[in-house]
Amino acid sequence: MARMNRPAPVEVSYKHMRFLITHNPTNATLSAFIEDLKKYGATTVVRVCEVTYDKAPLEKDGITVVDWPFDDGAPPPGKVVEDWLSLVKAKFCEAPGSCVAVHCVAGLGRKRRGAINSKQLTYLE
Repeated sequence: MARMNRPAPVEVSYKHMRFLITHNPTNATLSAFIEDLKKYGATTVVRVCEVTYDKAPLEKDGITVVDWPFDDGAPPPGKVVEDWLSLVKAKFCEAPGSCVAVHCVAGLGRKRRGAINSKQLTYLE
């Protein structure tokens, strides 16, 4: 399926951690989204926006979807940050080199250069 007006996924790697920043799929684009996740080996998707697609097809393919929505353009609430750090720590201790995908509404605000900066990376060390 064609990727009309959708940004390409962006992979961010740091030490033994890999993150995939993606667009927000819909049910119509879900099969292409799943193929992208498989291509990068992502087994967890963190959805930080309102639900726009059925997560059952992802779960059928062994991909876990975690829902932590917060307002687009706003900083994440403390609980989301805490849960995110717990997930990252557990995921990369369990499977170093694995990939966690994350998306918001458009994937634009979180994929820009510097969206993950050195200060934020200290939380991951």
